[in-house]
Amino acid sequence: MDGILLLDDGTAFSGKGFGHLGTRVGEAVFTTAMVGYQEILTDPSYAGQIVAMTFPHIGNYGVNPQDVESRAPALAGFVVHDVSPAPSSWRAHGSIQDFLRLHGVVGLCGVDTRALARHCRTRGTPKALVSNDGTPLEALKARLAAFQGIDGEDLTARVTAKAPYTFAEGFEGPEGFVAELAPARMPGRAFKVVCLDFGLKENILKNLTARRCQVTVVPAYTPLDEILALGPHGVFLSNGPGNPEMAAAALPAVRGLAERLPTFGICFGHQLLALAFGGKTYKLPFGHRGANHPVKRLETGRVEITSHNHGFSVDGDRLPAGFSATHVNLNDGTLEGMRHESLPVFSVQYHPESSPGPHDSLYLFDDFIAMMEEFHGRRDARR
Repeated sequence: MDGILLLDDGTAFSGKGFGHLGTRVGEAVFTTAMVGYQEILTDPSYAGQIVAMTFPHIGNYGVNPQDVESRAPALAGFVVHDVSPAPSSWRAHGSIQDFLRLHGVVGLCGVDTRALARHCRTRGTPKALVSNDGTPLEALKARLAAFQGIDGEDLTARVTAKAPYTFAEGFEGPEGFVAELAPARMPGRAFKVVCLDFGLKENILKNLTARRCQVTVVPAYTPLDEILALGPHGVFLSNGPGNPEMAAAALPAVRGLAERLPTFGICFGHQLLALAFGGKTYKLPFGHRGANHPVKRLETGRVEITSHNHGFSVDGDRLPAGFSATHVNLNDGTLEGMRHESLPVFSVQYHPESSPGPHDSLYLFDDFIAMMEEFHGRRDARR
């Protein structure tokens, strides 16, 4: 069936429907990643967004149970240029069409997604509507006009865990990757890590458990005293969707934890950490989404190729007191990492777990382990 992607400035892109038949409103974004479409579909950071893949051919290796990052997709729609009708991979358990139908994701193919990306780069991130169920155009326009956007919505509440749980699964990636994932030096003790779930990706948890961490995941707005009662050695602040200012209810716990325990934040967690200590965030013109963003590590001058998925950034010119910059984006100069000068606290804007890749920044998980070892080693020595 014919379908359409309609932007709030009146621009329309025609295509053919696939996956679930329906109509959805959201924020139109694009990603330049060439692979990893299943990880993108199941990344909770895309909640409320209509995601367009600029790489032209999508679906050729199908889908499988190992590459999901969450229990179900949270995105509003999925737009591609060409979708493979017959996946070919020994790992495939089905097609991307089956996956979208199963999870109720509206899909549109045959779209000039590179033209869409150029449009968004010029005009900014638009409110949008995707439809493939034959709804009349005038009705679609009326629905889009009534859509208020997602910047004022607490999207974290959509995707966070409903109750605490322990993550016990070991890493089950392809043979050979485990050695790359594991650190050169395993920790001498198994650390208890509490992960605040703002919309986390499962591969983050796999990276922690691969380093012998005992991980307990808690809902985003769990009170500070309840988290401390779990007796963690360290705290992880996860990625998540949307405007970090809408998750202000989590800031007291984030600051209280960071003032007491080694803390590592990624993406949304990085933004919340900045806000909790008095920093500022702002919306980027069209966001960073892809798997090839160059980031410079200021300490060494080394450039890492990194995976990104975010629409907001921490203001590097107004860092919170006590923090200094550690990483910077070489495309646009935005802040990509920070570290506290006296507390065992650091964070990055990008995704070092970066499933399916690249893996230039896995060392950050090792740094977190080393931070816990040093912190609790000093504490034990004082006893």
